[in-house]
Formats: sequence, structure tokens, C-alpha cells
Amino acid sequence: MNARLSALLPLAAALLASSAGALTVTGRVAGSVSPDTRVGAWAVSASGQPVQELASVAVTDGRFRLGVPDAAPPARAQTALNAQNVAWPGVLDPVSVSAPAQAAELKFFTYRDVNRSGGRDEGETLNEATATTARGNLFVVWVSADVTVKANRGYEAALKRGWNALLVEVARAVRVSPFADGAVDVTLNAGR
Repeated sequence: MNARLSALLPLAAALLASSAGALTVTGRVAGSVSPDTRVGAWAVSASGQPVQELASVAVTDGRFRLGVPDAAPPARAQTALNAQNVAWPGVLDPVSVSAPAQAAELKFFTYRDVNRSGGRDEGETLNEATATTARGNLFVVWVSADVTVKANRGYEAALKRGWNALLVEVARAVRVSPFADGAVDVTLNAGR
């Protein structure tokens, strides 16, 4: 048994190393914040509609720290990733995708947890919150396999299997860089 286990350990380590790591987003909420406000991370459909809340956390003194689970998003939030359906921030035609994969986007929403249940319940209005940093917008996407997406104006995102968090700066050229947990403070612009 020990010989089999020791033979499997390098394989397990390689699999873990090849996937994107756990994601924690820390920051503040700008806009309307009441004592019962929560920030939720939602898997969304290809058209951006919320499908399922993956994690949420209460906002305390205008700040939050939200961990996104490593698990894949629900199947109904996943779509085939191909050059014709990449509608991500900063992506302009022509688009190329290096390998077949499924993908799902994660968006942040705020809501008032009126009944203090610790999650969103029917009747609690979701407000999409734009996640920004001093260096650009935060974009979070899950992919089923390692894949590189390239587009016009220098856009290039090398994605690892699992959740990927990217900072996207759009100017004359598009710069995509990895988001470093804890190193960058995120502002969620919650609106009303």
C-alpha cells in the first residue's frame, strides 16, 4: 500500500500544481452599504445572468474578504469556449482559442440579507458590482482545461484549469495580468 501511495503522490502534486489556485478577493464596497449588505460571487450564464451563488460574505465597515471555492461552476453556467463566443472585457476580434474547453464567468453582486440568513433568499434584490483596482478591472473565469485566449490589441490570457482571476487594462493596447490575492485591494462599485 505504501509503494502505491508514494507512486501516486507525484501525480497528485502535478495535478494540483497544474490547476489554478484558490481565489480570495479582499476589498471595499463603494456605494450604498447598509449593515445587512453581503457580497456574493455568482456563476453567471453566457449572457451574464446570475445562475448560482458560489460564495458570499457580510460587508463589515465597508470591507469584505471573499473566498471562491475551487469547485467547478454548475453545468448550466458553462459554455463551450470558442472564438465566436468570447465576449470578455477587452476582447476584440479577431479571437483565437488554443484548445477546446468549457468556460464560465464569475461576477460579483451585492444584496441586502434582510432576514440575516447568511445567503441570498427570494425577494432580496441583486445588484451587479463592478470589480476594479488601480490597475484595471478584475475578471474571473473558470475553464475546464488549460487554454490560451488571444485577441486584437495585444490581448492574451493564459488560463489554467479551474478558476482564473485576471486584471484587464484597456487602453490603446489591452494588458492582461494575473490577479495576486491579497496584494491588490478590489473596489466593488455597487451602485444603488
